[in-house]
Amino acid sequence: MPELNPRATALSIPGIRVFSNQVQLFEDGVNLTIGQPDFPTPDSVKNAAITAINNNKTGYSLNAGIVELRQAAAEFFADKYNAHYTADEVVITNGASEALDSVLRTILTDGDEVIITAPAYPAYESLIKLNGGVVKYLDVSDTEFVPNIEKLDALVTNSTKAVLLNYPSNPTGASLSEKDVKDIANYISTKDLFLISDEIYSENVYENKHISFGSMENIRDKTILIHGVSKSHSMTGWRVGYTLSPRHLSDEILKVHLNNSICAAVPSQYAALEALTNAKDFPKVMNEAYLKRRDYVYERLIKMGCTVEKPGGAFYIFPNIAFTGMDDWDFATALLKEKHMAVVPGSSFSEHGAGHIRISFASTIETLEEGMNRLEAFVKDLS
Repeated sequence: MPELNPRATALSIPGIRVFSNQVQLFEDGVNLTIGQPDFPTPDSVKNAAITAINNNKTGYSLNAGIVELRQAAAEFFADKYNAHYTADEVVITNGASEALDSVLRTILTDGDEVIITAPAYPAYESLIKLNGGVVKYLDVSDTEFVPNIEKLDALVTNSTKAVLLNYPSNPTGASLSEKDVKDIANYISTKDLFLISDEIYSENVYENKHISFGSMENIRDKTILIHGVSKSHSMTGWRVGYTLSPRHLSDEILKVHLNNSICAAVPSQYAALEALTNAKDFPKVMNEAYLKRRDYVYERLIKMGCTVEKPGGAFYIFPNIAFTGMDDWDFATALLKEKHMAVVPGSSFSEHGAGHIRISFASTIETLEEGMNRLEAFVKDLS
């Protein structure tokens, strides 16, 4: 048997999928694991794809994506976030996941270090390692899930190639203030580092306005933004993401992308075009519901005795369950077994998430009520 790539064989199934798969074995299971909006894709977006198919727009597009979509993405970021790019500085990808993979393939050589704020989305570590990089975690669990500049500086070495940030954050729901963004940008401006900013949840924010790193002119030449329509327009299965970066970077990312997948699915690109133009305000509809769900879950968790930060964005909440005396993985396993309810153990998001669980509130309020009732009963049983 020929030897497989050890980087691939070292991968494991993420805890998110482990518990999501297991809860489906129960007919009465409550699944609060997956980060997927429960809203249908807007009708006008679906119709745009249908029209594209009926008009036989089903062949290859330009490798970077159809021009209209790249222009729309650039205008979307200019209008919403004061981040200015041209259509030639946008690369349309098969979801934000492929965007990130293409970026990492473009910038990393073996042994390059990438600093990630942690708790962190598990795929970041996997993709970095698959591309020969080394992960260094910046622990934000004791700084309200926001990066501390001194702690960041302590991790930077001559081998550090990039800092990868994800705000609003999966799994914590934390957002960055304008001061946070400026402080980080000022620091990055003094270093020979790339900043990769995954802002896929930028449209899912609540009390405060999202501040994009793309608006920081002092680091524009080394900033790469990751975005897409999966979360903003409930289009997870359409697989459309994109990168925004200055031309000297986007040209290189494009070469990696086109060798990887040629182009994103063309009917999906036309659907995304509709999403970023005529349906660009659709996230407001979802956010009204998310805000009510967030507040409901937050209040229930507080009453149960959890220590928890109220998330400013995304649709996750990350309560500390250490008061129960249980390890987070054991807690989630027992909750699933006894109450047929699935959450994600915090340690799935690195060791810095230990003692927590992630709950997705991208479900109906009725589902969340049942889930919180089961969680409360489980916690009471422990005591």
